[in-house]
Amino acid sequence: MVTAVAAAVPLGALLAAVAVLLVEALPAIRYDGWHFLTGSAWRPGNYYGNPVRTGGVLHPVGASYGALPLILGTLESSVIAVIVAFPVAVGAAVLVVEKLPRRIAGAAGFCLEVLAGIPSVVFGLWGVLSFGPWLARDVYPALTHLPNVPPLDVFHGPVGAGEGLLTSGLVLAAMIVPIIAATTRDLLRQVPETTKEGADALGMTHAEAFRTVQVRWVRTGVLGALVLGLGRALGETIALALVSGTVLSSATSIYGTMTTVAATIVSLLDSAQTDPTGLAVRALAEAALVLLVITLGVNVGARVLVRRSARGAALPIGAGF
Repeated sequence: MVTAVAAAVPLGALLAAVAVLLVEALPAIRYDGWHFLTGSAWRPGNYYGNPVRTGGVLHPVGASYGALPLILGTLESSVIAVIVAFPVAVGAAVLVVEKLPRRIAGAAGFCLEVLAGIPSVVFGLWGVLSFGPWLARDVYPALTHLPNVPPLDVFHGPVGAGEGLLTSGLVLAAMIVPIIAATTRDLLRQVPETTKEGADALGMTHAEAFRTVQVRWVRTGVLGALVLGLGRALGETIALALVSGTVLSSATSIYGTMTTVAATIVSLLDSAQTDPTGLAVRALAEAALVLLVITLGVNVGARVLVRRSARGAALPIGAGF
């Protein structure tokens, strides 16, 4: 009975969060309709004029909420973070487990765990005060000289002052690398030594044994670690509020300023509470509901992918032989 109740708590918390957001967002959903997902302008309207009623919803004159730039900024920055972080994190985990001496590996693993626990505001301050300006001064100008052919042509354009989409993605990558790397390291350490020795006995090289045995043994867990990192990237708030530029429009280039759903909520919540009709706060609740749906969709898709990749993984040795 106790275990059943404990297992039901996370589900209950999720359903409660969805219910609260849905109730709070209903007036905004009725007012904005599908325009909320397709519109590009976030206009709270005139708070000082007499509010009007449209479709039964009281709102300031000129109020209109479109969250498309917020959604695109969230997805774009998260994709950049995953593309950069995943190979770095997996490579670091392999290096720690397979190549480094035990003492150095222990120190490196400790550093990964410490990095995973650093508050996001610290990453944000590092990004806006040091990392971003350094990128704009020394790295981005070099990237603009890459060949102007796809996909390298995305790096052409004004580099700005170091805030923007690419900087946001790289800061997110720095935040999720420790999560993916530490989890992958622990998974690699759980591969039985007898299994690896069996691969060696079959005459495989170290690289072949790693690819055939260890990769197949840990691949589902590594996908789970990737989803953990992606989940943090999608929901990151303070760090992106500092380094994205917090401009309520889509980035015009990979260096352009932008914002995300989470960063917009934390940036606008204070001013939204001055809306006498309350619609601005409800629009932010609708944005939070959209972010929750995106996160749930990513997790459901990841579970399907993990299940498919897990088929036939119980006996990693012998595949293809």
